[in-house]
Amino acid sequence: MIKTLEAILNRPRVVLTMMVVLVVAGISSYISLPKEAEPNIEVPVYYVAIPLQGVSPEDAERLLVKPMEEKLRGLDGVKEITGIASQGFAAIIVEFEAEIDTRKASRDVREKVDLAKADLPADAEDPVVSEVNLNLFPTLLVTLSGEVPERTLFRHAKKLQEQIETIPSVLEANLVGQREELLEVNIDELKLEAYQVSQLELITAVTRNNRLVAAGSIDAGKGSFNIKVPGLFATAQDVFSVPIKVNGDAVVTLGDIADIRRTFKDTSSYFRINGRPAIGISIIKRLGENIVSTNQQVRDIVEKTTKGWPTQVHVGFALDESQMIFEVLGSLQSAILTAIALVMVICVAALGMRTALMVGLAIPTSFMLGFLMVNLMGNSINNMLMFGMVLTVGMLVDGAIVITEYADRKMSEGVDRSKAYILAAKRMFWPVASSTATTLAAFLPMLFWPGVTGKFMANLPITVIIVLSASLVTAMVFLPVIGRYFGKVNKSASDTLQALSASENGDLRKLGGVTGLYVRVLSGMIRFPLFVTAIALGLIVTSFMV
Repeated sequence: MIKTLEAILNRPRVVLTMMVVLVVAGISSYISLPKEAEPNIEVPVYYVAIPLQGVSPEDAERLLVKPMEEKLRGLDGVKEITGIASQGFAAIIVEFEAEIDTRKASRDVREKVDLAKADLPADAEDPVVSEVNLNLFPTLLVTLSGEVPERTLFRHAKKLQEQIETIPSVLEANLVGQREELLEVNIDELKLEAYQVSQLELITAVTRNNRLVAAGSIDAGKGSFNIKVPGLFATAQDVFSVPIKVNGDAVVTLGDIADIRRTFKDTSSYFRINGRPAIGISIIKRLGENIVSTNQQVRDIVEKTTKGWPTQVHVGFALDESQMIFEVLGSLQSAILTAIALVMVICVAALGMRTALMVGLAIPTSFMLGFLMVNLMGNSINNMLMFGMVLTVGMLVDGAIVITEYADRKMSEGVDRSKAYILAAKRMFWPVASSTATTLAAFLPMLFWPGVTGKFMANLPITVIIVLSASLVTAMVFLPVIGRYFGKVNKSASDTLQALSASENGDLRKLGGVTGLYVRVLSGMIRFPLFVTAIALGLIVTSFMV
């Protein structure tokens, strides 16, 4: 290992080129990485909804919940099944163990739900299976409001929805607060009697229309032709012209005996912005996409599409998750910069400007290598990753300080700076590597934290492991090569380094300054080991009691 390290350090141009390439790649990765508030965690929870109009909660439990639960209980890896019965509706929440394969679990749940359909009432709607994913919640809400006709709002919202869905990073753009448009048909009983149309003839004629008719194909010898029978309603005129009864040459249509007009379904909920009627468009981004850039693209599309709209239609935005991410990531970035500044101040005071700058170089280099690794792993920048970087700021410079201090000492003895930094890397490789390994060992158990919480918290130790490993490479490989060109002994510390070197076989207590004071205090404590140990144990016990 030491020979390999020496061979690498003897090729400084290659090492510097590699360092520049990796740092540039890290900067590019930081810019392109998706930015999210929380890590992308797959939650093995599935929601099965079963609507049935008019059913009571008691009957929903007996007719809907129990048959579905009986089928779902046989699934492997199920942690908990929760049934919900309410007026006109039933739901089942299926939670699996965190270690389960979510794709297999999703497939198994859907298969069991299909099997349970045969046991449900005939009037029940088809069950809908939804996978719970914390990253598939809306990231932005576009609102359209104003004292204008409801159809005007709906028409503009529909147009805007179609434009937003063209954005590649948008998974869904769903309308919120709108009422479904329909054609209302009011039968005139007097006209029924006048045209001698019975209720049975009316119902039969209506039910036989608006159907997809599979007419097959015709083989003409030279080729086969599919036959299409237009039977679905496409326009309001199709509804008007539905034939109800034929009397001689006269055809009685639905429009002859009914009043047909466009309207909306009855209101079941209200959506208002500042007291005005409104319709919203909830935006859901695709997994792995940058929430900040996605929301900005939505805002740009909205601004472009709404030009020329009536002034009575007010367009706004609400529940913008990217603003919260800006605040969280911004505060964490500020904390990182503050920590870097404080570390640099201490390094400059203790080591001198030149040495402190070389030591401080380990921080951004390690971070950029860390972002590169995060990008290669397919992860995103989130609050847990940034928090892990805050924890590692102070630890990043430990190895660099050890290397530069040993190299400075050798240079004070007259060793060439190139040889001094190579000697420092060779001599301090195992101590620095062992120190880094012990720190990493303290975070490793967090990788095995069970459950969804464990998956969430695993981002913290992964970040620490990546960044500290990058700092080890920086201290052992990049820093000695940089020191080869820029290393220089601090004049203020030169006397102390020379005294340390000269007193290796002499009395260290004769050293001056803070170093000499530390040596004298330490030598005094060594003379009374039992007393010092007793005081240390007493402080430990006292800390637990307080």
